Amino acid sequence: MDRCRMPLMLLAAFAYLTLTPAARAQLEPIPDKTIVLTFDDAVKSHLTVVAPILKEHGFGATFFITECRMSDTENFLSWEDVGELHKMGFEIGNHTWNHAGMNTPKHTAHLAGQLALVESELKRVGVPKPVSFGWPGNGFSPEGLEILKANGYLWARRGMQPEVFYGKLEPGPLYDPARHDPLLIPSAGDAYPQWTLDNFKASVDRAGGGKIAVVQFHGVPDIAHPWVHTPPERFAEYMAYLKDGGFNVIAMRDLGRYVDPAAQPDDAMRLVRYSGRTVEYPP
Repeated sequence: MDRCRMPLMLLAAFAYLTLTPAARAQLEPIPDKTIVLTFDDAVKSHLTVVAPILKEHGFGATFFITECRMSDTENFLSWEDVGELHKMGFEIGNHTWNHAGMNTPKHTAHLAGQLALVESELKRVGVPKPVSFGWPGNGFSPEGLEILKANGYLWARRGMQPEVFYGKLEPGPLYDPARHDPLLIPSAGDAYPQWTLDNFKASVDRAGGGKIAVVQFHGVPDIAHPWVHTPPERFAEYMAYLKDGGFNVIAMRDLGRYVDPAAQPDDAMRLVRYSGRTVEYPP
């Protein structure tokens, strides 16, 4: 059986975490040029290439971890490697055990168990229970939102879809806390191999006015997933641009300094309904 698709029945239940009124009163204004860096799929280069560059610049970042391909020890991290990323000060997020898209009832039914399995392995290597989640394959559902809430997750990143079709080089939507559910945070950019510095700038330069640019990377390099590969020299160029430009580069958990995750819209799916390119009701 494919280890990335095996059915899982383990369930877990955690109280949904919210900020106290006192904590909400202490929220800081969102600085202009605020960027959240995220890295998916537990690629080996996250530890060998990405982390040293981020540490050099003093940047925060979130690494979304899945067990799905860890048997490929040449290209993917071990759980012990993930523990090293945590010790370096980076946030470790949950990306499910088998990386199945959570946009179908079949897979969403197992989301709680998927979360619990990852949490168990993280605990074994000294990583605390995550508060951030990366929707695998950028597929999401309203049922999945409720499961994340019930299991104590505060933040979750989706892709640029449906606002921008997958594979397009145009920038995606910024995260607007006044409009977007914190468990459906959009990606302002999804790093493709064809990206240049201009593409990166188009994603991050718009951050301001209370809106945040969340950027999605995979491996740097990503030998096993060439369609989402980022060349190391290009990545170094992107990070130097952020450093030289005085950007506020944070992990997803750090959003709690500026945003109350309990302040959610009444209809979380309003901005992202699956209806062609219609993405807001009412427009």
